[in-house]
Amino acid sequence: MFEDKIVCETPTPGKKPTRIDRWKYELVRDAIMIVTPTKEPGMLFKELPKWIEGALSEEELEKLGSLMWYTTTVKLDMEAKGELIRLKGSPQRIIKQ
Repeated sequence: MFEDKIVCETPTPGKKPTRIDRWKYELVRDAIMIVTPTKEPGMLFKELPKWIEGALSEEELEKLGSLMWYTTTVKLDMEAKGELIRLKGSPQRIIKQ
């Protein structure tokens, strides 16, 4: 059976893109857009999976698999597309465009 995939880019030069199921991408992207603020100081990246977990149902989380891996993959793609901005400094913080 053919599964619809999406190519996830990364803002890091030289890194190869990753292909994931479109429904997983859209599920995580939608959750990121809901929980991420638009203004500084933004959100700590390390807290993002916890917020996404709260935005998804138990069934969605079970079907998704590794929440941290998908959160990171989709977040990097959204950075590469300009939908998220990584703020300068450490620890890593993000805001949505």
